[in-house]
Amino acid sequence: MNIIETISVPCPYCGEIMDIQVASSEGEQEYTEDCPICCKPIAISITLSESGFPSVDARPEDS
Repeated sequence: MNIIETISVPCPYCGEIMDIQVASSEGEQEYTEDCPICCKPIAISITLSESGFPSVDARPEDS
């Protein structure tokens, strides 16, 4: 089953909250997404716990 969850994370540059759509069936993911407010690139990492609960880490792309 493809369950999509929305997880809110702050932009590491401007601090604005952005919503990340996570499909838990996709497993762990890493990609770059621009902040919708300040337009700076953010490295997004999605990991899943053993129970399948997603966790999102948003950090500056250059770190």
